[in-house]
Amino acid sequence: MQERVIVGIDVGTTKICVLVGELDRDGKLNIVGVGTCPSQGLRRGVVVNIEETVTSIAAALDRAERLSGKKIVSAYVGITGSHIDSENSKGFVAISPSHRDIEQNDISRAFEVAQAIAIPANREIIHVIPRGYVVDGQEDIKNPIGMSGFRLEVETHIITGAVSAIHNLIKCVHKAHVEIEDLVLEPLASGEAVLADGETDLGVVLVDIGGGTTDIAVYTDGAIWQTVALPLGGNQITNDIAIGLRLPFGVAEELKVTYGHCDPSLIDEDDMIDLSQFMPDCNDLVPRKLLAEIIQARVEELFAMVHEEVKKSGYDGLLPAGIVLTGGTAELPGIDELAGQILDLPARIGSPLGLHGLADSISRPAYATAVGLLLWGLRHTSLMIEEDEPEDEGSPDVLSRFGRWLRAFIP
Repeated sequence: MQERVIVGIDVGTTKICVLVGELDRDGKLNIVGVGTCPSQGLRRGVVVNIEETVTSIAAALDRAERLSGKKIVSAYVGITGSHIDSENSKGFVAISPSHRDIEQNDISRAFEVAQAIAIPANREIIHVIPRGYVVDGQEDIKNPIGMSGFRLEVETHIITGAVSAIHNLIKCVHKAHVEIEDLVLEPLASGEAVLADGETDLGVVLVDIGGGTTDIAVYTDGAIWQTVALPLGGNQITNDIAIGLRLPFGVAEELKVTYGHCDPSLIDEDDMIDLSQFMPDCNDLVPRKLLAEIIQARVEELFAMVHEEVKKSGYDGLLPAGIVLTGGTAELPGIDELAGQILDLPARIGSPLGLHGLADSISRPAYATAVGLLLWGLRHTSLMIEEDEPEDEGSPDVLSRFGRWLRAFIP
């Protein structure tokens, strides 16, 4: 096995994060480069200024290249935003001639039927993910290839996004001189990094709280069931602090990160914050309990919205593995206890684990999406290493990528 380089680019509202992973000869993924840069030109996960976004991506890429010593030419790129939508769809095909062994082509035909849904002209499919297969009425089949049958059914989870948002993100990455291996919905990437197989089998809701959006992914029976992106995140908490305490946004963010807490009852009435450490010309004191009360109010609102989405999924009260929180805002103390109370579920904080190389610097919830992009790419890289046959140069890139991606989901 040759050494392969995999790159993930998390284009977030508050920061751009580029991770460089190297797959060694033993199949172990080592983190060899990290590059982060504050985001400019994005709002709630969507590009609103192309030139500013390109500059931010280029700066993060440069830092990752300098640290890793690698030239980055392609990457797996995360996408999110309130324009994201999803639905579940089924596809049925007959196996002809009757009762022969099911082949890859039969699965591809079933997928084509499943994704033949009415999609508005201003939307585009990002993912078509198999949830499971049914052969002649037999359910819960993960890999039907080689089985005999008359009829094959596939249940899929289809994720779509606004054409303009997708193409503007692609344009920004290309302007930074990087080709896109695949666009990956960010909560799916985060799930790769922080969820265990047992949790997805039992039923779990992943909540990735970024700066501009909160991404929700509900998993049941080992597969994705629902994905939603809410237009609310850590920046809204910071904005509340800035308004409530009459502070500049940057100072409010530092206050949140340094002294923030989601449970005011745990803060002493006499615990005061000296603002001079953030603003040298200001000698005011702020009660830390007041800061926690502002944070708690917005976080409660956020989890009430998450609870509504879980109810819409039809799995409220039916997710034994509970709620896993990740993303930068998940680092707020007390946020897991508050989430557990509002959703009436066990809750934990999800951090990327099992990393090698520069793991210490990125083993935090804020890096879950970027790490997940590498793990998503690792499955595809492993497949491409195993495949000796040359690619069909006449087939469109998107189709060849879809073929490799589809095979990655079949054990």
